[in-house]
Amino acid sequence: MTEEEILAEFRDAKALLEGHFILSSGLRSPRYLQCARVLMNPARAGRLATALAAKLPDSVRDSIDVVVSPAMGGVIIGQEMGRTLGRDAMFLERPDGVFHFRRGFALEPGAKVLMVEDVVTTGLSSREAIAAVEEAGGEVIAEAALVDRSGGNADLGVPFTPLIRLDVPTYEPDALPPELDAIPAIKPGSRAA
Repeated sequence: MTEEEILAEFRDAKALLEGHFILSSGLRSPRYLQCARVLMNPARAGRLATALAAKLPDSVRDSIDVVVSPAMGGVIIGQEMGRTLGRDAMFLERPDGVFHFRRGFALEPGAKVLMVEDVVTTGLSSREAIAAVEEAGGEVIAEAALVDRSGGNADLGVPFTPLIRLDVPTYEPDALPPELDAIPAIKPGSRAA
């Protein structure tokens, strides 16, 4: 898929939003990609996962034992990546604020893991999820995401392959431009705090 075809998928799903958004990181942004909307259509989710899997280096794709994603945002794309790659897909949860496996999910010792996210902005959730996989005995060999909004600055500690990179400005809450400060902020993501 070309970048324009990928953006068309987001536009068609009404998943490219404009306004004043509070991101999971606490940063503010004038644009938001609502991946849940773009992934609500299984055919579209499958197309995006196929395109993302095709971007992975062969050496990574051939080494994956299991796909893991952090809940909530990564669950759907993680499942679709598992289907595309022919691997099991499981997810991490953080009911107590720290990621860990639940629902009977467990890794074989030394399992080679592909971490899959919907959007990476600062990389904090990814790093926390990677640490949880390591604590559970797995090895994250790479990460893939639908969108990299970090400007290429997210250091995840593993090779990172996004489907698309978007340069969307982000701001600290106390350093908003006047046009953004004039708009009420909304928090469309899944993390409450």
